Amino acid sequence: MELMVLLNALVTRLLFVLHSLIGVWRVTAAKKEPKYWLLALLNLLLCLETGLTLKFKQGRGYKWFSPAIFLYLICTVPSLWLLEIHHGTQYCGNEPGTVQVNVSNQDFNQSRDSSRGSEGTDHHIIQTAKVFVNQLSTICETVWTLALHQTFLLLLVVGRWLLPIGVEITRDQLSQLLLMFVGTAADILEFASETLDIEDVRKNYALINAILAVWTWSMLQFPLDLAVQHIGCKPTASNRRIPNLLLCRYSAELWNIGVSLFIQDGPFFIVRSILMGHFRIFNQMLVFFTAKNILVVTLQLYRLAVIMLDFRATILQKSRKGEVCCCPCEPYEASTHATADRDTEMKDFAAFPPKEESQAPPED
Repeated sequence: MELMVLLNALVTRLLFVLHSLIGVWRVTAAKKEPKYWLLALLNLLLCLETGLTLKFKQGRGYKWFSPAIFLYLICTVPSLWLLEIHHGTQYCGNEPGTVQVNVSNQDFNQSRDSSRGSEGTDHHIIQTAKVFVNQLSTICETVWTLALHQTFLLLLVVGRWLLPIGVEITRDQLSQLLLMFVGTAADILEFASETLDIEDVRKNYALINAILAVWTWSMLQFPLDLAVQHIGCKPTASNRRIPNLLLCRYSAELWNIGVSLFIQDGPFFIVRSILMGHFRIFNQMLVFFTAKNILVVTLQLYRLAVIMLDFRATILQKSRKGEVCCCPCEPYEASTHATADRDTEMKDFAAFPPKEESQAPPED
């Protein structure tokens, strides 16, 4: 096993575990109940996945799916749910979004003075760390939640970059996937922060759960690599069916369209339309992003129509030439197989002796 592959696999999963533990710590601090530390046990799944990946895959990734990213979602999403539902027993000061950390010199001087008559430098470092952690605990709860959202999405992109890739995906495909993930993460963060910050939404517990459910649903696209990989096809009889031919040739494009319509922009548009239509919630940013979702959905449908027309034209062109195209890299020529079938039939026919014609008896 290569040293760099092993290092990347371990460091990335360690970052996932640390971030998940920070989320569990914030839930425990907000709820003031130690039982929420049990959420940390979810990280055992990630540890088990690490051991299995190192043993059977030598630290490299899997085809079309990343178990490490999926388990990271399982470890972190429950903490963010609880923080968003609990939201708000501690608010920030005058300016929203400002981090109020008062790590004063007096606190450090006190910890330094208390350590002079103790065991020395080690005790001083421990006291300083305790003071720093106590000061971090005074940061506004809303700022902590937003920071966890932001770092969560950044770690998904950076972690996917650092994780060793398998033999099925190239570095060119990985770079395309990471660029897509950056835009996707920005849209998801905007959806969660913009909708959940509305005061009327915060008063409706069912609406908060619905928004978080859509947010969780949109996160499921990160463990998958189908957006940049084509499904391989073989020139068999079953692949000559129209749906199989379409999926074989345009698998990546169809996946991108499906993600936009059913996982991201489509559900986001539905939620925002319900907020404006049913709950009468209007603001400038909500209207703007709703219009953006409408535009994206329309363009995706237009792209789907273009793909269908192009596929139909290709099928008609190949049928005129006696060919059926399975995929760009593996064309399937029906005429060649038809000629081979006819030759086989002629050989089978030649194997049997010709039937002798019955001769009529001579007339007297």
